[in-house]
Amino acid sequence: MSSLPTPPNSLWSESVLTGATSRPSILQLRFESQQELYRAYIPLFREGGLFIPTNREYRLGEDLYGLLSLPDDTQRYPLVGVVAWITPPESSAGRPQGVGVRLTADERGIRLKQKIEASLGALLATRRVNHTVS
Repeated sequence: MSSLPTPPNSLWSESVLTGATSRPSILQLRFESQQELYRAYIPLFREGGLFIPTNREYRLGEDLYGLLSLPDDTQRYPLVGVVAWITPPESSAGRPQGVGVRLTADERGIRLKQKIEASLGALLATRRVNHTVS
């Protein structure tokens, strides 16, 4: 399985922990603006979630781990979630290939959802196009 080449100013990158297998991977997600975060956020999941563009193959229900950087915030937040949907290559809607990750329902996931929604503020009420649903 391969991953997309990561340009220098990429929204995300992926590194694989050393070991006998190529799993688990640690995702590094960095959002430079509220608009980028809005396009990736998945409010339809009760726990909240994020769309991660990747051509790496994942399975539904697979655990994902990472560190998340929000706009205008120097702190990196632990990201733990589960693959809840997969957008295949060349999707009929023209959306980028990737995975929708549902955040965990534990205290850490709830705090992360609150942080994301606080960062998005009034953008949450808009009906702008994003990477997940229109």
